[in-house]
Amino acid sequence: MVKTIGNPLSWTMHGLADAAGHVTQTVERIGGQEHVTPRVRALTHEDLREALRRGRADFAAARTDVMFICLIYPAMGLMLAALGLNMNMLPILFPVAAGFALLGPFAAVGLYEVSRQREAGQEVSWLAALNVIRSPNFGAMVVLGLYLAALFLAWLLTAHAIWALTLGPVPPASIAEFASAVLTTGAGWAMMVIGIAVGFVFALAVLVTSAVSFPLLLDRNIGVPAAIATSYKVFRANPRMMMTWGAMVATLLVLGSIPAFIGLIIVLPLLGHATWHLYRRAVRF
Repeated sequence: MVKTIGNPLSWTMHGLADAAGHVTQTVERIGGQEHVTPRVRALTHEDLREALRRGRADFAAARTDVMFICLIYPAMGLMLAALGLNMNMLPILFPVAAGFALLGPFAAVGLYEVSRQREAGQEVSWLAALNVIRSPNFGAMVVLGLYLAALFLAWLLTAHAIWALTLGPVPPASIAEFASAVLTTGAGWAMMVIGIAVGFVFALAVLVTSAVSFPLLLDRNIGVPAAIATSYKVFRANPRMMMTWGAMVATLLVLGSIPAFIGLIIVLPLLGHATWHLYRRAVRF
């Protein structure tokens, strides 16, 4: 019997579910040594512009170092392109590429550290990003990263199910045949519309829970639940501004992913640094 992509994904999700119980038991105990109450402030378009301006300044100050850090993403793009040559994997090639945005908040923790140190007047280099490992809240950030990884895997399973119910379940014979089916058939259009709608829900979940969670965990030794709650409060207090921010991030990530993720060498550092400054403008103590 020919194995489909659903099998390894399902296996991974089962393993993740088994571990989830253990992770849940430790979340409350990770971090939380510092008893502070973050205060959320209203954001404006000027705050978003200023966050991007400061993010660009940080990028310019440590351009060579952070671009070196982000070389891994074009490498991932080339791996995805090679993956697409496998017809069994082709239907989830785009969902995998789009789903990397779900992991973005965790992928940028080193960039938050660079911005944090530069804000404190320290001299920074690519080694500064490794200081995240010495953070007292590193375990909390890993746990929150596992949550994003779970969402990423759930998105892949969902995207594969959408393909199976529309154009599947037989793998396409070629890339040209798959592209033609997606663009010229009702089932293909249904797959795109449903996939975009469902993908938006996953992206919204990440935005609501992770917009400022990782910078907050890096800045303050508080627990994961408090960080997620603060991120939710920021979104609730600024739904329009945060949706605008999410749209800007998504647009830049898409542009940076063409072709083969090469543009992410520039886009990811810019967004990572800018996210730190957005956190600074959104949260007070």
